[in-house]
Amino acid sequence: MKSKNILVSFVLLLAFLVAACGAPADDGMMEEDAAMTEEAMHDAAMTEEAMMTEEAMHDTAMTEEAMMTEEAMADDAMMEAPAWFGIPLTNVRTNETFAIQDFKGKVVLVETMAVWCPNCLKQQGQVQELHTLLGERDDFVSIGLDIDPNEDSSKLLSFIDGQGFDWAYAVSPADVSRDLASLYGDQFLNPPSTPMLVIDRKGNVHPLPFGIKSADDLLKFIQPFLDESM
Repeated sequence: MKSKNILVSFVLLLAFLVAACGAPADDGMMEEDAAMTEEAMHDAAMTEEAMMTEEAMHDTAMTEEAMMTEEAMADDAMMEAPAWFGIPLTNVRTNETFAIQDFKGKVVLVETMAVWCPNCLKQQGQVQELHTLLGERDDFVSIGLDIDPNEDSSKLLSFIDGQGFDWAYAVSPADVSRDLASLYGDQFLNPPSTPMLVIDRKGNVHPLPFGIKSADDLLKFIQPFLDESM
């Protein structure tokens, strides 16, 4: 009987020791699991933040690329300007050299003409009246181009001085005349049809109807381009 009691006591003591030793181990495992869970959450947050940062960088790169593409398209548009825009012309009154491209951002009225042409004289009288209607403007330019290869700068100067036309006149170089005919029609080399065109602020060319245009008609055609901004 005594031996049995000793055995029961030994079993209970052993059970107590096992329980006592096992509890801290369970607590350690719980603490380890918690630490691992916290670390996993931190890693997930870091990964999400990295993905958001990468996405923001990608969006910025796309925006910069779009801006560069837009600038490249604008440069290409400038490169596509007609060749005659860059050909030097000489103002017969001032002897100064200029080119159509110098007037970028302005509205330019160009008339091809000849000294001998009566229709041209009538049309230039209407251009003179147009200048009166518009008043002094820094953003509007008129140019008369003498396309007759038999006329020179001295003859053209004598003509405009005699008529009192005070805007820019130049003898058209052969390559300018050739481009005008090629791009806008052979009628631009036929002065009696009073060919005219308007170049808007962005460099787009707008041929006017042939025939003599009144100052009021010219103003109606030109005013929308004057009202435009770059």
